[in-house]
Amino acid sequence: MLKRTPLYAAHQRLGARLIEFGGWEMPVQYAGIVEEHRAVREAAGLFDIAHMGEIAVSGPGAEAFLNHTLTNDVRRLGVGSGQYTLLCNAAGGVVDDLYAYRVKADEFLLIVNASRIEADWDWLQTQVEGCPTPDGFRIHNASQELGALAIQGPRVAEFMDRTIAGGSIGGVVVPSVTGLKKNEVAVFVFRGISVWVARTGYTGEDGFEVVAPAEALPALWEAILEVGSGCGLRPAGLGARDTLRTEMGYPLYGHELNETTTPVEAGLSVFVGWEKERFVGREILVRQRAEGVRRRCVAFRMTDRSAPPRPHYPICAGPEGAPIGEVSSGTQSPSLGVGIGMGYVPVEYSRVDTPLMIEIRGRRAPAVVVRKPLYRRASKAG
Repeated sequence: MLKRTPLYAAHQRLGARLIEFGGWEMPVQYAGIVEEHRAVREAAGLFDIAHMGEIAVSGPGAEAFLNHTLTNDVRRLGVGSGQYTLLCNAAGGVVDDLYAYRVKADEFLLIVNASRIEADWDWLQTQVEGCPTPDGFRIHNASQELGALAIQGPRVAEFMDRTIAGGSIGGVVVPSVTGLKKNEVAVFVFRGISVWVARTGYTGEDGFEVVAPAEALPALWEAILEVGSGCGLRPAGLGARDTLRTEMGYPLYGHELNETTTPVEAGLSVFVGWEKERFVGREILVRQRAEGVRRRCVAFRMTDRSAPPRPHYPICAGPEGAPIGEVSSGTQSPSLGVGIGMGYVPVEYSRVDTPLMIEIRGRRAPAVVVRKPLYRRASKAG
């Protein structure tokens, strides 16, 4: 039985095409993936991300516990700020990638991937006894109680203050939602209900993510759609979410990341607090950083007309010979008008401008390694 978010009825009313995603029945598109993608790049899009998980960690020892279990350094977070980080196992493999917010001095909120809620919770539970802190802390899986929406696009700031009015009452102190800076988070009041709003997202555009009690999500969804309609806001599904994040070179768990892939291999070393003396997986990651790795995740762009690359398509060094890797994410870029993707290749093939061949439906088509993000506002198809 697939799980459904509190917005399932709203998606049905809007005529969404629903699919299975990580055990959830979720909208993949409404009017169409390309149309929704362009709405986010040019105006605004509203995403249901209520399938994602929320885990609260609180108490005097919360900071030490998270610094032991997460790669990034949470000591850098002031109240009302967040950071992208990773949860690794003892071998350095990625259990999950997530966002960590310090919502109070001794309280943190973790936003985790929907398909990894149980795995993350189980892994965190196993780490409690090994945490090197004498101070007490509590962890609570709030995924059933909370849900979230993402509002993304260059025109979002034009209407968010009219949707959630007034100044913050918790987190960072700001006079309005649009007073938040990137990666800041605060509590605001929506129709008498406290909600968390963060200036974060997964599209490469300006925008906000709102975490609210699950029962408040339908009213919040309708209010945002109503107020934002004059600014070109459209509901957007998982299809556009995927093309948008691929254009930015953002990883997706189960594609670029898994329990046998490390942050160093994935090109995410910047999200590792190397100065920390101890955290789970540190020994392996420090060794990889010093000695190098055999493979790396690269972004690529097709250089000739071809069908778009898709996950698991072979990556080859030339027109003949055995594959050297495989595509982890691939799509036709609505913004660039060409096929793009990511994949793992031997490190000697990972430099920018290195030519590759992608095997698409039995034929090899030329591609080239490019820098991330693949899409920039001034980008044009070549």
